[in-house]
Amino acid sequence: MSRPTPPTYKTRNWPAYNEALKRRGSLTIWFDPEMNWDAVPTGRRGRQQTYSDTAIQTCLTMKVLFGMALRQTTGFVESLLRLVGLDWSVPDFSTLSRRQKTLAVNIPYRGSKGPLHLPIDSTGIKVEGEGEWHARKHGGPKRRVWRKLHLGIDEETLEVRAVEITGSHIGDAPVLPDLLTQIPIGEEIGSVTADGAYDTRKCHDAIADRGAHAVIPPRKNAKPWKTVTAGAVARNEALRAAKYLGRALWRRWAGNHRRSRAETKMHCVKLLGQRLMARDFDRQIAELQVRIDVLNGYTALGIPVTELVG
Repeated sequence: MSRPTPPTYKTRNWPAYNEALKRRGSLTIWFDPEMNWDAVPTGRRGRQQTYSDTAIQTCLTMKVLFGMALRQTTGFVESLLRLVGLDWSVPDFSTLSRRQKTLAVNIPYRGSKGPLHLPIDSTGIKVEGEGEWHARKHGGPKRRVWRKLHLGIDEETLEVRAVEITGSHIGDAPVLPDLLTQIPIGEEIGSVTADGAYDTRKCHDAIADRGAHAVIPPRKNAKPWKTVTAGAVARNEALRAAKYLGRALWRRWAGNHRRSRAETKMHCVKLLGQRLMARDFDRQIAELQVRIDVLNGYTALGIPVTELVG
């Protein structure tokens, strides 16, 4: 059997996409004088917060974008406010570090027009430890610490709709139900696409409970499930189709290649840094969520619109 010819795609909106790529590198930063920079009193006892979550997230966004430390971030934001003529005070580095641990990062998204098609994947990001070359050359410590980033991508808009951060000891499949809970109940999910690591009963049942179609390749040694649930029935049908068509043809027929969009988004996350600067796990969560906020902002500027030409 000859290898099939890979399809060829053509970008139909090159002028608009080219302009969007240029805008991603623009240094124009807008500060709305009406934004809530100062924190609103909570009415509870104790000292009130000085800065709002918006102010903290703005500073951490500058930190992620330009790869600066906390002290340099404070000086950078001070210079920006001075240039635009705003007399706002800037949180110092200790305030940024303390608030980052409990910050509820706001990740905006536009949303798709029809049912949500959600490719899901995960990747690891290094936290600490010597580089591989340094450890081999000089015999550094062998200990490596990683964090696992789980993402769900809107296939239409290419924006991140669900994100979870776990330790490296957590597998892929147990996190999928938590990713689905981040999608509002009233929003329809058309399909969930993932690799064979998500071929578990809990994953299929969680997808079926949301009324979605699971595009997950069965494992090579997969057997039919005897449990009678909506997820098990859909998975057994996929298993029969994969055995009848063959795994390669089934992947093309079912559209399992769409999860490559999630893999591409993982690469984009790592372009903002191959490792995390924060040492505390809660701060690492905020740092990765700020990265996702930045990437969604980039995506909102414009994405390529392609069509199949051959």
